[in-house]
Amino acid sequence: MAVDPLIELRNVNKHYGQLHVLQDISLTVGRGEVVVVIGPSGSGKSTLCRTVNRLETIESGHITIDGQPLPDEGRALARLRADVGMVFQSFNLFAHKTVLENVSLAPVKVRRRKKDEANRRSRELLERVGLADQAEKYPAQLSGGQQQRVAIARALAMDPKVMLFDEPTSALDPEMINEVLEVMQQLAGEGMTMVVVTHEMGFARSAANRVVFMADGRVVEDRSPEDFFTNPESGRAKDFLSKILKH
Repeated sequence: MAVDPLIELRNVNKHYGQLHVLQDISLTVGRGEVVVVIGPSGSGKSTLCRTVNRLETIESGHITIDGQPLPDEGRALARLRADVGMVFQSFNLFAHKTVLENVSLAPVKVRRRKKDEANRRSRELLERVGLADQAEKYPAQLSGGQQQRVAIARALAMDPKVMLFDEPTSALDPEMINEVLEVMQQLAGEGMTMVVVTHEMGFARSAANRVVFMADGRVVEDRSPEDFFTNPESGRAKDFLSKILKH
């Protein structure tokens, strides 16, 4: 059990029509923990990730962040989303705004920061993700890996309590994946609480405190990376690992 739980899911259920995508999910993520969620396609990983900031609603169960239940909508939900950074598969940057404007927009609009202060902080974050020299460019002028690093800087600009990553490298060309994973690894090392849905097993092994393996809408295993990768307990996990670790 996490000592200082930042995210708690209790008996969470979600259907899409007849499909029971999240089946009685209970999961706790402690402050400063990096939890990597893996599993076959269609196992509910992304849906799980998206319920944490209420991009997906749930039918039953409870989700709390920092002790507060997820608000339904309105201002309280906007405040919650400001505390929960999200990085998607597709970078979702504003095409008509520069990189710097993309990063500093939300701090000004949502956190009510002064523009100068937001820009200064945004430049620091762009430096941190290795893109200080790209601040005045537009997203279309950047590679996919650079755009995803801008998206990470943008999420960090809100000073979130937790960062959610929903398959952040799956839309990238192979040679760009590492530049994004390196930034994520660095964040993990700095103690950022992270929930990462990914197919990158190397990252799961090296950066995760815990690996959560999902199949058919359930959490099948929730263990340390070392235990999970060397000695999976369930048939589903063994099968999954044998398919992906051969390559």
